[in-house]
Amino acid sequence: MTDPLIPAVLAFRDNGTPFSPLYDDIYHSAVGGLEQAHYVFLRGNALPERWQGRRTFTVLETGFGMGINFLVTWAAWRADPSRCERLHFVSTEKHPFTVADLRSVYAATLSDPVMAELADTLANAWPMLVPGTHRLEFEDGRVVLTLVLADAVDSLPALRLRADAFYLDGFAPARNPELWSPAIFKALARLAGEGATFATYSSAGDIKRALTQCGFEYRKVDGFGWKRAMLVGHFAPRWRVRRYEPPVPLALDERHAVVIGAGLAGCAVIERLAARGWRVTSLERHGSVAQDASGNPAGVFHPMISRDDSVASRVTRAGFLYALRRWAALERLGHRPSRGGQGLLQIAADDDEARAISDAIAAFRYPSDYVTPVSAADAQKLAGMPLARGGWFFPQGGWIDPASLCAAQFAAAGSLLERRFGVEVVRLERSGAQWTVFDTAGQAVARAPVVIVASAHDAARIAGLQHAPTRSIRGQLTLLPSGTVPALRLPVIGEGYAVPLANGVTLTGATYELDDPDTSLRADGHLENIERVAQMLPAFTGAIDATQSTALAGRVAFRCVTSDRMPMIGQLADETQAAYDARRLRGAWPLDLPRTDGLYGAFAYGSRGLVWAALGAELIASQIEGEPWPVERDLAEDIDPARFLLRALRQGTVS
Repeated sequence: MTDPLIPAVLAFRDNGTPFSPLYDDIYHSAVGGLEQAHYVFLRGNALPERWQGRRTFTVLETGFGMGINFLVTWAAWRADPSRCERLHFVSTEKHPFTVADLRSVYAATLSDPVMAELADTLANAWPMLVPGTHRLEFEDGRVVLTLVLADAVDSLPALRLRADAFYLDGFAPARNPELWSPAIFKALARLAGEGATFATYSSAGDIKRALTQCGFEYRKVDGFGWKRAMLVGHFAPRWRVRRYEPPVPLALDERHAVVIGAGLAGCAVIERLAARGWRVTSLERHGSVAQDASGNPAGVFHPMISRDDSVASRVTRAGFLYALRRWAALERLGHRPSRGGQGLLQIAADDDEARAISDAIAAFRYPSDYVTPVSAADAQKLAGMPLARGGWFFPQGGWIDPASLCAAQFAAAGSLLERRFGVEVVRLERSGAQWTVFDTAGQAVARAPVVIVASAHDAARIAGLQHAPTRSIRGQLTLLPSGTVPALRLPVIGEGYAVPLANGVTLTGATYELDDPDTSLRADGHLENIERVAQMLPAFTGAIDATQSTALAGRVAFRCVTSDRMPMIGQLADETQAAYDARRLRGAWPLDLPRTDGLYGAFAYGSRGLVWAALGAELIASQIEGEPWPVERDLAEDIDPARFLLRALRQGTVS
């Protein structure tokens, strides 16, 4: 049975009878698909020869279907002793199969043991069927599947990558004409690397014309099976067909980076770069990792649900799902952060919000393994105590110890990481292709071609940014001793949050005080935390009075936020050059802005560092390496550190 929350792919046979995606394939059986994938897509793109000796190679496919083309490409990569170091396979799919359907098809049709093994691995990694971009990594990160669950017409223009080969797969043009529209071929032309090849089993005249108009040259070759001819070719435009060039790797003599800051943002960047073989120097002003806001005893992680599926919701969803994958990978390597896995409950602020979010969950057809609306009675069963009202339950949400996560990421980097503590960075200076990092004494403490500033409040100052409006939010946490309040079964969030920790201790928080530098614990802050939680959990009412609150333990930390409450992630702009070209750039788009070679930012994560850090690190690593980005381009632009400069240019306030 297909999941009723995700519409199945529906089509019709020539005789008009319904097509079932579970047992039929519009073009072929799965076994025939293996042969077609080899003949049409591998042979048609001169693979594996073209990827041999390359550091990275990127394949873009226009319809994932059952994943047969991916599995065949993966098997060919695995069997090739001269394979590229890192294979990226990017594919779109509007109507994804459920994992149960995939397993049924694979079990019934794949008898080859190698293919069966790869298919089982893919099924085990199959993502939650929610919209957006999903990054799945195999072979210790050397084979990367970026699966975009969206209509190709909408998603292909939103991709940011440089394709080396195109698999133009999908339904026959007559059955699914939007996949073969001129807009699709224009999007492909914007993504094609020099000499990028393509192959398709279709040879329709409309496709030939669209290919030619968008800068591709084609030729007919013998077809496969019932197709007498197919098309192969390459990207060779005779005129300029795109405004922006697709991304390329940063030109480097050495793969060495300095990461400033060893909190959640910095440690995630360190792990993602080291996983690609980079040597990393970590500079941290404290004596160990996670000493500022990342040093809280626990933090909650969960997606964000909104009625309009806002940018914040989309970025948070992508970050949440990617973080779960990265944490699981750390655990498989033996680097296990301390976290709870029993789910997380969010309580609505009022009955109107409960209804609105329940309606949104139904409208967006989120699967139950992602989020489920719960009544007050169901919420009480999950939490183990009465609640003020219902809300929604995140089965994969929970709590994690941020310091243990940072330590796990440090450990995963192994010998590629140079750890340096007690170093307070004050400024950067570029000379030639190298950045030099200076401390407060004016001494040069590190040099590298790449620097990532991940030092929260200090990041903009260190990088010399004028257009990075960050502010400080004081947050005080409260630790309630065992026996003070009833024990919770899982974290509950809403107006505040309550997290059950070890030994019966309950963590509550956090206050939200703008630009308040006070580091001392305040009794009224403890009372505020408890009172907010009591609005969700009536059993907390009156648990602590004013006299008792002075003796409570807790912690004060300072979150760095931007004026739009979105993080700053990606390559930094060259603000000096932008000011010089301010008049020309007044109508600029993000890709028009001059960028500073080798300088990146990962900061202003506010209270969402746990769900943003891993994705942000993967985005930065992808930008440095010229790899496909792990999020849609519009989302990357919404977290681009240059967005405030861009706004100032458009307003004419940069001189």
